[in-house]
Amino acid sequence: MTYSLTGTAPLTHLGIIRAEGADAAKFLHGQLTQDFALLGQAEARLAAFCNAKGRMQASFIGFKRSPTEILLVCHRDLLAATLKRLSMFVMRAQAKLTDATADFALYGVVGGPAQPAWTTATVNDTTTIALYPADGQSRAMVIASAGSPAPAGPALSNDLWQWTDVRSGIATVSTPIFEALVPQMLNYESVGGVNFKKGCYPGQEIVARSQFRGTLKRRAAIVHAEVELVAGQEVFHSADVEQPCGVVVQAAAAPDGGWDAIVSLQIAAMQDGTLTVNGAVLTLLPLPYELLADI
Repeated sequence: MTYSLTGTAPLTHLGIIRAEGADAAKFLHGQLTQDFALLGQAEARLAAFCNAKGRMQASFIGFKRSPTEILLVCHRDLLAATLKRLSMFVMRAQAKLTDATADFALYGVVGGPAQPAWTTATVNDTTTIALYPADGQSRAMVIASAGSPAPAGPALSNDLWQWTDVRSGIATVSTPIFEALVPQMLNYESVGGVNFKKGCYPGQEIVARSQFRGTLKRRAAIVHAEVELVAGQEVFHSADVEQPCGVVVQAAAAPDGGWDAIVSLQIAAMQDGTLTVNGAVLTLLPLPYELLADI
């Protein structure tokens, strides 16, 4: 499907954790799947926070506001619990973590000049982060001070923005998939969400083993259904209607009808047969990006 939506949507489903202090970048570098030690102020990072088994507890888009302040944008339904878990590891580091959601206004922008994903631009205390496109349309996240007016352009609904999120193929971890998947099961290594050259972090051995020993059995895919899809629903394959072969990760109503979703599926289930959720047939759609080859 192609579309020509342009405009701005409030991102009310997201929140912000602030990491502040001389050791903020170093602390996050030791906890998340991406490199924050070398994070510049003209770039953002997609990253995951994993448990010791490499399962994702949260995902972030993180960027520096100053040499000692990093903001982490995450799903609001996981923010409080994630803030508590991360804070447990601060210990003697010179870093303070707080819920900064009320201090900022978050918007999603569809259309406009295209920029490489994860690059940032800051003007008058407003940061714009280029995201992965959806169906060829450029997308960006705007983080401004609370009370700031929305970026110029037609108003889009949050639901419509979340549909473009699905069409971009990059999922945000939320409560229904808490600790269900390792990052590669959402293709994070292919879209800038994992750095395999950085030092240790919780679950690092499991994440690395999935990549380098060929043990990965699941991948993220985009699907369409004629019925409503909800994160956390189990996906079944016609070859085995008793055991689920995947899970719905993120879903949104499609403007032309039906629902689109990001699902994490067993790789074998993508080859032949029929995929269903609660008996409704799923149609596999092409991913909008290339997957890195397993090593």
